[in-house]
Amino acid sequence: MPVLVVNVDHVATLRQQRRGIEPEPATAAHLAELAGARGIIVHLREDRRHIIDRDVKLLASCLNTRMHLEMAATREMQGIAQETNPYMVCLVPEKREELTTEGGLAVAGRVEHLRDYLAPIHAKGIKSSLFIEADVTQIDAAKAVGSEFIEIHTGHFADAKTPEAQQKEFEKIVRGIEYARSIDLRVNLGHGLNYTNIFMFKDVPGIDEYSIGHSIISRAVLVGMDRAVRDMVEIIRTFAE
Repeated sequence: MPVLVVNVDHVATLRQQRRGIEPEPATAAHLAELAGARGIIVHLREDRRHIIDRDVKLLASCLNTRMHLEMAATREMQGIAQETNPYMVCLVPEKREELTTEGGLAVAGRVEHLRDYLAPIHAKGIKSSLFIEADVTQIDAAKAVGSEFIEIHTGHFADAKTPEAQQKEFEKIVRGIEYARSIDLRVNLGHGLNYTNIFMFKDVPGIDEYSIGHSIISRAVLVGMDRAVRDMVEIIRTFAE
């Protein structure tokens, strides 16, 4: 059955508003683990707007589940991944002016470059994923790169303004999942998923992980981290019934 991995970036966003020491992302991560999360995600952006190097090193040393490190495909991040040895790296596109990641990574046309980039990471036994659109061309390219996983970008689905538009994006994602599984790629979903729209995936097979951050942290502000994570874990658990 699919599992929940929780992104704690926006705990760090709140901390960085004052450049202080609270709230602590590692504490939030441990509470998420206790509530049933099967992994913790952090995105170390080049501008360090939320998660900082210290957070990555601390989490790498103290998590009880596993750490997923989202990052741009830069030499700096390659070195940090090799140093901190996360369970998985997920390569994402990154623009300094964006509020959050706006779309999938362009893998097609960069296969050789990304394969070479990931080679020393794979050599350390670190798994890799590519954050891409549910597009056959990009999925084929991800397979050629040699990643075991892809994470399909669900942002367009989450941001759809009408039921018809949302259904169209949903169907595109489902076709992407089916195709990826047919060529032996494992599939995670992430970006913009929340306590309401996730129910559309209840009967969709082939999903390994739901990567969710913003909606969980938003709920946690009001009801606490434990309750927020347990609520989402319970939703996902019902998908297997």
